[in-house]
Amino acid sequence: MSRTVIRGGLVITASDEMHADVLIEDGRIAALAASGTPAAEAWTAEQVIDATGKYVIPGGVDVHTHMELPFGGTFASDTFETGTRAAAWGGTTTIVDFAVQSVGHSLREGLDAWHAKAEGNCAVDYGFHMIVSDVNEETLKEMDLLVEEGVTSFKQFMAYPGVFYSDDGQILRAMQRSADNGGLIMMHAENGIAIDVLVEQALARGETDPRYHGEVRKALLEAEATHRAVRLAQVAGAPLYVVHVSATEAVAELARARDEGLNVFGETCPQYLFLSTDNLAEPGFEGAKYVCSTPLRPREHQAKLWQGLRTNDLQVVSTDHCPFCFVGQKELGRGDFSKIPNGLPGVENRMDLLHQAVVDGHITRRRWIEIACATPARMFGMYPKKGTLAPGADADVVIYDPHAEQVLSAGTHHMNVDYSAYEGKRVTGRVETVLSRGVPVITEREYTGHAGHGAYIPRSTCQYLT
Repeated sequence: MSRTVIRGGLVITASDEMHADVLIEDGRIAALAASGTPAAEAWTAEQVIDATGKYVIPGGVDVHTHMELPFGGTFASDTFETGTRAAAWGGTTTIVDFAVQSVGHSLREGLDAWHAKAEGNCAVDYGFHMIVSDVNEETLKEMDLLVEEGVTSFKQFMAYPGVFYSDDGQILRAMQRSADNGGLIMMHAENGIAIDVLVEQALARGETDPRYHGEVRKALLEAEATHRAVRLAQVAGAPLYVVHVSATEAVAELARARDEGLNVFGETCPQYLFLSTDNLAEPGFEGAKYVCSTPLRPREHQAKLWQGLRTNDLQVVSTDHCPFCFVGQKELGRGDFSKIPNGLPGVENRMDLLHQAVVDGHITRRRWIEIACATPARMFGMYPKKGTLAPGADADVVIYDPHAEQVLSAGTHHMNVDYSAYEGKRVTGRVETVLSRGVPVITEREYTGHAGHGAYIPRSTCQYLT
């Protein structure tokens, strides 16, 4: 039996803060005891980690990543190997990525392809959602089978006509199926049909720069699609999780639905909390670095997103990590913003940016852990194995220095992308040591993990329903 003791830190979970020692046995949390008590002092172990003056927190759970995603004629620049290594550096010990069903193919083919990409390559644990691009009778039957084997969430798109887009009838059918099988529908809520008209009109006017990406993908079209998704889910009697919420008007739709008692949930991302259309409008072609969908919004939207996180109208902060290099990838859209691959790097930055939000007074320490660890694990059927520090949980543990200062930069990050969306941003707080199932992956700011340590996680159904 391998044993590790973490001594002297401030243990923070979504529900508690206490100065406690943590005993780990064979990859799981065995016990917690108040520091300095006879019970804690009696523990012996091969490895003792001194966390005095540090936080001891659960490993982050990022339930929205896109490693190796094919998009716009290219691929996301992080592989499962580089992306999960970067996740570990940022204190995230579990990711849930998106397997893709291509039109004309089965869900199983897509899932098998993503298993092949990830297996043996991940530094931390991983699961899969399933992107449903082609709703038909066979697809609906397959959804039942996937839920049984632990792929319990399905993403649909109201955007990207001709690629991932589903119409309202297809969405309703999938929602009805998930109402029966316990799956959770995740929705990219933007009116893609209307957006395509605005894109065409903007390009015809010669409006080709990156900033127009944000102008055509209007907040009202995010809100309209969010409203429609909520009502379709209500008709189907199904829960709904809206991904990457960026706009005040969309938050209002979610708040209204939740006030009605509906099982409707919302996720936002660090880019919407810390970046804005000011970045999209950076001179030259620099704005291309910030092209993602939903798009960055004017800065005044940020206050409502923070409020939503405090009032639980938004429950989760994920990254939508989907990196494309500026050179050779983002540049595909020079002269035509609609050809810029959509996506930002961020899997390494999320825990630090959210700790900065604690420092800035936007959220509490426990809320930081709730939105970044516990709720994502509950929402997608991994709790309490993931997302908390409690006896029986996987020993996914981060020793976090809340006083260390760092400057975010492409020069020091570990994501496989040639720029940082947060270049030059100074933040307080930094990951020091990371354990994944009790195994050190980051040891005092040195990478000690390896590809293949990360295990695939079959998930149960949503544990967050009211």
